[in-house]
Amino acid sequence: MLRPRIIPCLLVHEKGLVKSVNFKNHKYVGDPINAVRIFNEKEVDELMVIDIDATVENREPDYKMIEYLAAECRMPLCYGGGVKTVEQAQKIFSLGVEKIAVSSAIIEDPDFITRMAEKVGTQSVVAVLDVKKKLLGGYEVYTHNGKKKTGKNPVEFAKELEKLGIGEIVINSIDNDGVMKGYDMGIIEKIREAVSIPMTVLGGAGSLEDIKQLIKKFGIIGASAGSLFVFKGVYKAVLINYPSREEKDNLIMDNYISI
Repeated sequence: MLRPRIIPCLLVHEKGLVKSVNFKNHKYVGDPINAVRIFNEKEVDELMVIDIDATVENREPDYKMIEYLAAECRMPLCYGGGVKTVEQAQKIFSLGVEKIAVSSAIIEDPDFITRMAEKVGTQSVVAVLDVKKKLLGGYEVYTHNGKKKTGKNPVEFAKELEKLGIGEIVINSIDNDGVMKGYDMGIIEKIREAVSIPMTVLGGAGSLEDIKQLIKKFGIIGASAGSLFVFKGVYKAVLINYPSREEKDNLIMDNYISI
């Protein structure tokens, strides 16, 4: 049976694990490999790791880092950052990664999705849409760590991506990133109504209650978070954490609906 997934998201900047607020003010919170080892012990559903430097610096993915992460990771691993060619994607999959997340590459060349899906399988190709509210209403997709406008409407772009063969869409709210006051339910609902492919949402989760409300409203969905799983308490002390198996079962089974 398909179930909602609870997914920590780790951001890598200058080879360290960081957390941002609104895609800015990156705070160092530790070593990515150590975080992976702790998440192994906590039996997380899936792990997402994004190298936020690769695209901005216009360089290839750090294959050595990916190899280390994949070797340590005992849960499904999704990697994103700097992937622009099918050859790069194939190399990353050969290192033991289960999913590859792409963002700026699919803005520049949407057919890249189709070519990659043909080689590695639709279920392994993930599109990350970093979205931000517009001053006069609506939303826009951004790339390059929220610095570059694309002119794309996320709902219409999601429909286009589904037709091209994307396996999953990650909706990442720039406005809610690191704020820890809840997900942007409005844009999630709009995109959920527009497409039928698997969806994961990121940006804003500040408590397990936020995840509970997300699952209650949308059923089978990926609930991802960064700050929630690396900070603890009002002063945001660094502490890698994740709900226990009992807490997770309660979150899912008490609120799960199939829609």
